[in-house]
Amino acid sequence: MVAMNAIISASELASGLAGANPPVLLDVRWQLSLAQAPFDGRAEYAAGHIPGAVYVDLDSELAAAPDERGRHPLPDLDVFGAAMRRAGVSTGTPVVVYDGGLGWAAARAWWLLRWTGHPDVRVLDGGLPTWEGELQTSAPTPPAGDFEPVPGAMGLLDADGAAALARSGVLFDARAGERYRGEVEPIDRVGGHIPGAVSAPTNDNVGTDGRLLPAEQLAERFKSLGAGGGSDVGVYCGSGVSAAHEVLALAVAGIPAALYVGSWSEWSSDPKRPIAVGSDPQ
Repeated sequence: MVAMNAIISASELASGLAGANPPVLLDVRWQLSLAQAPFDGRAEYAAGHIPGAVYVDLDSELAAAPDERGRHPLPDLDVFGAAMRRAGVSTGTPVVVYDGGLGWAAARAWWLLRWTGHPDVRVLDGGLPTWEGELQTSAPTPPAGDFEPVPGAMGLLDADGAAALARSGVLFDARAGERYRGEVEPIDRVGGHIPGAVSAPTNDNVGTDGRLLPAEQLAERFKSLGAGGGSDVGVYCGSGVSAAHEVLALAVAGIPAALYVGSWSEWSSDPKRPIAVGSDPQ
């Protein structure tokens, strides 16, 4: 994970799209919906997207159906690979992923592509709101790509691995502080955190403009929280989406990190697993 290759600005993307080897562009607009009317990313895409972008659905193509592994478990690799090839993704072609600005869904797609071996994937920093060019409403049909996912190129944690890393290295909890402390829990069975995990909310990695903080600031932040000293680092969140954005931020800071995809939605579903509450990691 080379820091300069993890993200791309809107101006850099515009130049790349006009160049000799334009990137494949994926629109992954998604947001966690707790209201009765769920967010419709496909409708948002149809209303206007960056020209050439293909819509990818997080819930059905970047994750499997919710089960005992959590709310957004790893997708079936055949399903994921087919979705990427449909979008025109090939191993030798750069890929840029964007969402509506939060960055979480785009980072999930970035992480999956990097984890399954694609060498050149970047996230549009700040997402669609940073794009100043025209938008397109028609859906393109790019030539099929040849990407075949081969997992293992980035770190992946299961529940046991996350518990062990919280003791032997640094395990970040990317959720909001009040969920980490167990003061509120709007989604999962119970609040709190994995014993030993350190609170590191994803939202603190971005500025008021929605873009990631500069690499030096991110490195200082993670260093102050215990990372960057040679210890292994991992991240979890509620269901492995916002944590992917923290893995992205760590990559920009030059710190490799593993993702616990099952995250709190898997961990908290088993009453036998220990739970810590309060601001103390233990």
